[in-house]
Amino acid sequence: MSYESIETTPAPAVDALDAADHVGRGSARQERLVYFAEAYALVGLTVALIVLFSVLPSTTGTFPSVGNLQATLGNQAVLTIIAVGAVLPLVANAYDFSVGANMGLSAVLAGKALAAGAPVVVALLVAAGTGVAVGLTNGLVVTRARVNSVIATLGMAAVISGVLSWITGGQAIVNGIPSSLTSFGADTFLDIPLPVYVALAVSAIVYFVLGHTTYGRYTHSVGANRTAARLVGVNVRRVTLSTFVIGGMLAGGAGLIEIARIGVANPQVGPDFTVPAIAAAFLSVAAIRPGTFNVGGILVAILFLGALNSGLNLAGVSSYVNNIANGIALIAGVALAGLFGRQRGDAES
Repeated sequence: MSYESIETTPAPAVDALDAADHVGRGSARQERLVYFAEAYALVGLTVALIVLFSVLPSTTGTFPSVGNLQATLGNQAVLTIIAVGAVLPLVANAYDFSVGANMGLSAVLAGKALAAGAPVVVALLVAAGTGVAVGLTNGLVVTRARVNSVIATLGMAAVISGVLSWITGGQAIVNGIPSSLTSFGADTFLDIPLPVYVALAVSAIVYFVLGHTTYGRYTHSVGANRTAARLVGVNVRRVTLSTFVIGGMLAGGAGLIEIARIGVANPQVGPDFTVPAIAAAFLSVAAIRPGTFNVGGILVAILFLGALNSGLNLAGVSSYVNNIANGIALIAGVALAGLFGRQRGDAES
């Protein structure tokens, strides 16, 4: 028998393995590119929006100015704190649509305390305590009475609206607000308003808690699968309740920051924060960590909404356009959250 007649099968097998390995590397590279695109698409869109309003003839002289930057960042500081608080129940697969109303009630009660001569520290305790009380009530209704969180928190927002009309008559509290508080709201450090540093500090704390503590892991597990979390020993009710309480406390604290920003306790402004805050929380699933409610994504979404609303205002469009934009952002955020959730479920199955 000649050597040429001997069939050699190992070589094709090696070639097949090499081909499979090559395909695997290509697939992994493609997945990384897709993930990168998903993680930073909103960042790129925000940058494009900033560039657009910076060169647009109607806004080029005002949008890129330091004054507008400071005003935009300062206005977004309160929204950031509320949105970061709102994301906590979302991580646990619950919803809090009373965050804006909670902030308004906390601001009014803190304003009444200031008008009565209370120091700023006491007003802060009043604001945070009010937020905790509202959050605790929401949490108990959801976890003990087993009312759907959307219905419970929308009902709470309606109750708060009635309470605010009752105790204020629709009038803002303008007297007794100390200059030390309003100075804090107006002052800057390195040309950045001081409330922005508070918002960043709150964001950093919540980021650490959700991503690097046992409590954060429990919260994520409750949101992913309540039954599985319960089977491994997680107290689902307690964790869910705590997200409402902490989120409520942050919304309450944001009420005092809002007083510092505008110099009055206005019972009308709270509900205006609800849709942008929830929109930013939902849009976070489309940035930084796709498919997951995350603090980094919230910050990107806040910048996007801030640039959009500021640019539209400076362009002279009617105020209802901002409402339309915020509503579309909320719808898009919810749609993206559902899309990523389905994709994650398909991948796990």
